[in-house]
Amino acid sequence: MGQEDAVSFEGQLHRDKKPKDRILGLISRQFHWLRKLTDELHWSFVSSVVILYGINQGMSLGMSRISTQYYMKDEQKLQPSEAQVYFGIIQLPWVVKPLWGLLTDTLPILGYRRRPYFILGGFIGVVAMLSLSINQNLHLAFALLCLMAGSAGVAIADVTIDACVTENSISHPSLASDMQSLCGLSSSVGQLIGYAISGFLVHLIGSKGVFGVLSIPAGLVILVGMMTREAHVHNVAYKRASQKFMDAGKAMWMALKCENVWRPCVYMYISLALSLHIHEGMFYWYTDAKDGPSFSKEMVGSISSVGAVGSLLGVLLYQNAFKNHPFRGVLFWTQLLYGASGLVDLILVSRVNLKFGIPDYVVVVSDAAFSHMIGRLKWMPLLVLSSKLCPSGIEGTFFALLMSIDHIGMLTASWGGGLLLHAFNVTRTQFDNLWIVIVIRSILRVLPVFILFLIPSSDPNASILPTEMLKGKKADDKLENQNMEMAPLVSSVDQHLVDT
Repeated sequence: MGQEDAVSFEGQLHRDKKPKDRILGLISRQFHWLRKLTDELHWSFVSSVVILYGINQGMSLGMSRISTQYYMKDEQKLQPSEAQVYFGIIQLPWVVKPLWGLLTDTLPILGYRRRPYFILGGFIGVVAMLSLSINQNLHLAFALLCLMAGSAGVAIADVTIDACVTENSISHPSLASDMQSLCGLSSSVGQLIGYAISGFLVHLIGSKGVFGVLSIPAGLVILVGMMTREAHVHNVAYKRASQKFMDAGKAMWMALKCENVWRPCVYMYISLALSLHIHEGMFYWYTDAKDGPSFSKEMVGSISSVGAVGSLLGVLLYQNAFKNHPFRGVLFWTQLLYGASGLVDLILVSRVNLKFGIPDYVVVVSDAAFSHMIGRLKWMPLLVLSSKLCPSGIEGTFFALLMSIDHIGMLTASWGGGLLLHAFNVTRTQFDNLWIVIVIRSILRVLPVFILFLIPSSDPNASILPTEMLKGKKADDKLENQNMEMAPLVSSVDQHLVDT
């Protein structure tokens, strides 16, 4: 009997420690996961992903998003529909990602394929952000040009690291989900930090002051390019560049004609295009509407940081629970939940929450966390799928093409959202029809579930392309597609890595 009591007591102790053990176990699994990726893919690859996705994209995106919103509203005095359309224009450099991909794949500069493009992207970003910060009373056209240039700098650096991620996804298909999770994790943590400090920075130094701060992440990209170890390619035949462009174009066209490739591409575009963006309409309502919540800059930044937490949870949830599930099943449920999450804005705009004594801020942060988590869960399988659709030899270029299709979808959604706001007369001072815009947007979000048959139903860890499209490159091109290796960075960069 005493032995049974002892067993019962030990069982009770185990149950009492279970929540703590689960948290510690989760943290331990993440460290083990990173160690596995480092062992399999080399520490330099993992470090480069963290720097570029975490700092240059994630943190910069978090800071630039809020500063650009206030810059367009307070400095340029734009209407919500105009701001929504211009946000789409700023992202145009991402639409031409295949061009950057072709350059990095086929046109070395001074014998190097990676380092010059990192340096170029960082230099463009530094000049663009300092121009916005220093110049007073910029004309709208010049301001948009600078914002587009900053976006181009990030896109050039992004396509270079994308090539490395895709190459490793082809050579390590079982780790494709893990690599995309690492990218998403780094981006989400960076965005969390960026959004958390963005509102305070805009309040303290203004939107143009934040643009000056954004020159620092761009400078880090230059430093990464300078410290990157890469084999020098001797006797580069620049005269063959046009032929390489043509060959790459033919290879991409051949890949796009494959049914396993074009069908997912059609789904990705339609899914993103129907998710209309009305962020600027909601932003103006948050801050300017007479009967709205009148959120401060700090509160707007904190709301976005909570959204970044939701994105981070979405990455962790996909990594630990859904990465081995078929793409169709994950996309079906996330698409439905994504549409439902949009209706939370309707509760807020109709002020129903106040009738039940629920503060606006609670509703907004809850919606930000949930909608961003679902959005990331919807995005992750599409990223994994994209990495598996790239033929060997043009990995960087073709992945850039797939991401370009995605950005065209998001551009369509941004312009469509701007037109919808304009059609229903949502302005800086008029928000009576905003609820109609929200309902239309939520309905359109659900429609892609009817074309899920375009997505492969196979095992997400298996290869999708035919075997002949996965064969290695010719021997004379083998050197050009080696994985990027990085030398140890100076202590200041190491500190930024620790901070992210």
